[in-house]
Amino acid sequence: MIGFLLHLILTAALILLVANLVRGIEVGGWGTALLAALILGLVNAVVRPLMVFLTFPLTIVTLGLFLFVINALMLLLVSALVPGMRVQGFGPALVGSFLLTVLNMLIAFFLGI
Repeated sequence: MIGFLLHLILTAALILLVANLVRGIEVGGWGTALLAALILGLVNAVVRPLMVFLTFPLTIVTLGLFLFVINALMLLLVSALVPGMRVQGFGPALVGSFLLTVLNMLIAFFLGI
């Protein structure tokens, strides 16, 4: 449970960081970021696997690069579900999801979460 809460708080902090770095992504504050992190986790657990399965041939043809598109679509979905979070288009969603993925991987590597 502690690991889940730590990961949730770190993801919320990363969402706030990405919102400050990427023009076109806006997050209202910590409460919005925490809700967005929770919804992003749920979306990545439920919707993303279905999308990956349905687009598997396209992912193979693009050598896995289409997964970045799926991640951007998941970020757009989260912004549609979370009040106080806005992603203004596919470009910011693509850059934001890429940054979020890389930063999450770095934290997981260094903290072992």
